[in-house]
Amino acid sequence: MAAFLALFSSVLWGTADFFGGNMSKRFKSFAVTGASQAIGLIVGLVLVLISGTWIAPNFSWNGYFLPALFAGVTGLLGLIAFYSGLATGRMGVVSPISSLSAVIPLVYSFIHGERPHLVQYAGMVVALIGAFCASGPEIVKKLPVKPLLLGLGAAIGFGTALTFMAQGSKTSPLLTMTSMRVVTVVISALIAIRYRTVGGFGATDLKILSVIGASDFLANFLLGIATTRGLVSVAMVLGSLFPIVTSLLAFRFLHERLHKVQYLGIVLAVSGVALISI
Repeated sequence: MAAFLALFSSVLWGTADFFGGNMSKRFKSFAVTGASQAIGLIVGLVLVLISGTWIAPNFSWNGYFLPALFAGVTGLLGLIAFYSGLATGRMGVVSPISSLSAVIPLVYSFIHGERPHLVQYAGMVVALIGAFCASGPEIVKKLPVKPLLLGLGAAIGFGTALTFMAQGSKTSPLLTMTSMRVVTVVISALIAIRYRTVGGFGATDLKILSVIGASDFLANFLLGIATTRGLVSVAMVLGSLFPIVTSLLAFRFLHERLHKVQYLGIVLAVSGVALISI
């Protein structure tokens, strides 16, 4: 069950990133991020009300609020960097680097005593290489600096946020993800006030933003549950396969040609998942 939830979270994440990256070519990345996070907050609040799983927040590291606070800040910075990077048109630079975000929670889980068996270790390595290759890494003589830095920033932001999410999920995955959205929405609102704009979105854009926000929230939520049902390291690697979904959606709807390395990446990722599941 944990593996399925983590894999499904990568499908939702890849979908959100596809639409978010495209919208960031027409609107400011912080506006796309802020609006989608606000919609994610609404989704979270509805789920909290329906489930009735309210737990009063506290400032203990063993609770959900403090990890959610840090996850919200680092995750927001990661998203802004990611969408800004995709808006440069250098998806082949930004996406592969950001796909390695799982390395941070992976190392954290190993430091804190998780010990998958040897075949799972091999599967993790193969799956991460597959996610990297599936992103269509650009092999260029002179690597562009801006998308490189944005991709690195996205990887650090996502990876750090994932680590805090896993910590908060020990208490409550739903409240952790919802509290994250409170933080990101507050910060986004302050940015909107500073620049005196909420993005200038139309009715059609709000529909797409709803897909982005709901998909991103549910991806976080399902991955949070997965970390409580199995090994955190395994869940994080499986959840990091979202670039495959983004690439396939770009192929289907934007008619972007898949390179040989991307086909190789998909095969490696599937092989890695198979090894992890043994």
